[in-house]
Amino acid sequence: MAQENDNEKNQLQNTAIDYVASSVKATLGAVPFAGSLLSEIAGSVIPNQRIDRITDFAQRLERRIAHLERDTVRSEMDDEEFTDLVEESLRQAARATSGERREYLASLLANSLSEEAVEHSESRHLLRLLGELSDVEVIWLRFYDNPVMGGDQQFRELHEAVLEPVAAHMGSTQEELDKAALQKSYKAHLERLGLIAGKLKTDRDKNPELDQMSGEFKRQSYRTTSLGRLLLRSIDLASDLNR
Repeated sequence: MAQENDNEKNQLQNTAIDYVASSVKATLGAVPFAGSLLSEIAGSVIPNQRIDRITDFAQRLERRIAHLERDTVRSEMDDEEFTDLVEESLRQAARATSGERREYLASLLANSLSEEAVEHSESRHLLRLLGELSDVEVIWLRFYDNPVMGGDQQFRELHEAVLEPVAAHMGSTQEELDKAALQKSYKAHLERLGLIAGKLKTDRDKNPELDQMSGEFKRQSYRTTSLGRLLLRSIDLASDLNR
């Protein structure tokens, strides 16, 4: 009896997955070219994920590759490295809660098809790096691509709420301490991934200064690394300074 119940449960689950997979393919089919490309993979990769996110991703990708020869793009589907890249893009698009994130993913996938692009395996590495970043961390990475005084004013004004510096001191409220800790963690994470590099702050004797609250060495400034700039270019977010 228990065996029959288990079989019945598995059959219902498989039916539900097949239904959602069919819905994914049907919905993507409404997007002329990019949708048909993605639908070949989507059913098996993300059968239980949000269809609307994938459709939005497909539409953004469609705009990005509209200028490319379709036969050239289709020929890439025979490359396992490229199909792996597409699969990972779909997985991340299904989890992406913001349109900006899906735009980054569409840009990276489309840019991997250009003649000047790095190898698909290298694009997949960039995609993995992007997957490790929050949307807020992407904004900080972009900020450090042009951190000079007065630079990139339009971008800074657009993301003022994120980029406004918060300094923690002994008299700070808990809210200020929390915000400062989060900002510091964003920068530390970007630095650990090799996307930005920090310049240590030194005292008069040229010794690194220690932050008494965190126990870490203070940073005087940050700049994007070559890897950070490559990631920003791959998602079409590089500043005018480093395009």
